[in-house]
Amino acid sequence: MMLFDTHIHLNSSQYKNDLDEVLKRAKVAGVTRMNVVGFDTATNELALELAEKYAHIYATVGWHPVDAKSLTDAKFAVLEKQVLHEKVVAVGECGFDYYHDDSFKDVQCEVFNMQIELAQHVKKPLMIHMRDATDDTYEVLKSSQVSAIGGIMHCFSDSYEWAQKFIELDFHISLGGPVTFKNAQNVHEVAKHVPIEKLLIETDAPYLTPHPHRGKRNEAAYVGLVAEKIAELKGLLYEDVCKITTKNAMQLFNIK
Repeated sequence: MMLFDTHIHLNSSQYKNDLDEVLKRAKVAGVTRMNVVGFDTATNELALELAEKYAHIYATVGWHPVDAKSLTDAKFAVLEKQVLHEKVVAVGECGFDYYHDDSFKDVQCEVFNMQIELAQHVKKPLMIHMRDATDDTYEVLKSSQVSAIGGIMHCFSDSYEWAQKFIELDFHISLGGPVTFKNAQNVHEVAKHVPIEKLLIETDAPYLTPHPHRGKRNEAAYVGLVAEKIAELKGLLYEDVCKITTKNAMQLFNIK
């Protein structure tokens, strides 16, 4: 099978000691492409290094909303250069995160808009992080006229109704490990009803490990479990989910 893990953090310190083994297991599992996502200067640089070293790895560079207060003009200037790399396929992860602290919404919004403008300038899609901030995320994207570049609602966990609204903005809906959780009814409904042509799959590894490996470190080899569950929920063949979601990612990321 050809699987594309569209959101993974191989740049995490959790893979420092066994990255080669992680990559080997991914290959055995049929993962033919991965997109390593950064969220600050250091992790962006590591994503680029991995993309340069491995032909099947791509990179996304950006600034995470929880770290919005730490973005300086100098750091953004570095990001503007990083995003021009030939293997950078998207800008992010960016957006809003009010889960731990919503006291600096205005700063998150400013940093989000800076990255939207950057993505529009370089004509690359957006990788959206959205946590407890659905309304604000939608309003910013809608007002920014981002349909020309589109993007990904990373690890989407909101309702199917919200998924439809983001699809209308020309965004893809990406599902990860939570789709395999028994109590994730919202995500199950999204998997059932969102057209397969608008779905992507991801691990968000090392986080959000799918069943039956919950509690362990996540890795790319497990992305097939996400595809299996989507196939079950949609009544499709596993092979078709792998093929179509890979095609979706290739087209969105403009990979020839």
